[in-house]
Parts: sequence; structure tokens; C-alpha cells
Amino acid sequence: MKNSEVPETLPAPMLPKVERQRLHDTVVQHIRRFIVEGVLEPGKRLNERELCETLGISRTPLREALKVLAAEGLIEISPNRGATVAKMSEAELRETFELMSGLEAFSGELAAERITAAELVEIKALHYAMRACRAQNDLAGYYSRNQAIHDRINEAARNSALRETYIAVNRRLQALRFRSNFQTQRWDSAIHDHDEMLKALEARDGKRLAEILRQHLLDKRDAVLQVQSSADTDTSNLTT
Repeated sequence: MKNSEVPETLPAPMLPKVERQRLHDTVVQHIRRFIVEGVLEPGKRLNERELCETLGISRTPLREALKVLAAEGLIEISPNRGATVAKMSEAELRETFELMSGLEAFSGELAAERITAAELVEIKALHYAMRACRAQNDLAGYYSRNQAIHDRINEAARNSALRETYIAVNRRLQALRFRSNFQTQRWDSAIHDHDEMLKALEARDGKRLAEILRQHLLDKRDAVLQVQSSADTDTSNLTT
């Protein structure tokens, strides 16, 4: 082919695909946060038009994001009703928290053996930042740092099979774990648990850390059940 000739087809540029993936991930993150922080409550039907307007997007990336969230168990999609925020039954809630307590305990046991000095420093920094958020009554800030601490402990366990299972199960519980701190007494109790977690981690006491983490999650379960029971009672009183 001569230099002056132009090929009939040119390679398709890759940038649009990258940008589209970034948009897709961003939409998933936003809606997941809406669910976790209770902006979108369990059982709520999602209005696609309102979500598109809120996020400044078209329906295509929204629907792609909803499929991802449905696969994570955070929403349910019905051909007739559209998408609704998933709501766990009491039995599902109990069983999932029990499973998570075991995953957290195992993470702690392994992390105490395998954590690096740099990872421990990062967790300590998150712990103090979390405490600062508590002092300012910043629940969203507190929760993001709280979850980062649990996540770093799981990462420090260095077990890929555990990691994969942990992420999948935890996504279903994040909104419930967030709500478990609505009561001041529960919130302060969780802070105390984290103080003890840090001590056990610094001492490399895997057995103690596993014990604290297991009970911490079971206490979360009980707090969530109490909140859910109160909400169900209030709803019942409104309809009688």
C-alpha cells in the first residue's frame, strides 16, 4: 500500500469503553451507598426516572448497574414490578450474621499471624479517625472507617477464598450494619469492641481477636433485630 493510501478501516478507539466502565462502576457505587445509608430503604421500589435525574445519567447505565446490584443480592428485579431494594427475612438475617461472625473471626485469627507492621499502622490510623468521627456524631464517616478496618483485617488474613466469600456476604449486610449504630449505647459499645480488637491485633493474639470479632457481629445481629422489630411495631400501629 502506498503512503498516500488510507486503510479502509481503522482500529476502534478504546477510550469510550474505559469511560463507560468508569461510569458503570460509579453508578453502582452511588446506588450501593444509597442503600447502605438508608436513602433507599429495604422494600422500596426504585423509580428509574428519579434515579437517572439524581445521578445525571441515562437509563442504560442505570439498568446495567441494577443488574450488578441484583447479583450482589442488594436489589430484586421483577418483570412486573421493576427493581426494589432487597429486604431480608428474620431467618435470613440471623443466618447471614451468624455466617459473617464466623468469617470475621477466621479473618482475625489469620490476620494476627500474618499482618505486617505497615498494615497495623494503617489500621491504627483508621481506628483513631473512626473515633474522631464518633466524637463529631458523623455516622457516615464513622461507618466508612469502621468498614475499612474490618476490610483491612480480612485482607491481612491473606486467604483468597476467604476474601471472596467475605466480600459477597458482607455486601448483603452493609446496610444493616450501618443501622445497628443508630442507638448511642450500641454505637459506644461498638467503639469499645474496636478498642479491644486493636489491642488483640497489636498483641498478635489471634484467639482473642477471633472471639471479639465473633461476638461483635452477633451483637450487631441483635441490634439489627431490635431495630427491625421496633420498625415493624410502628408500622403495625399505623395500620390498626
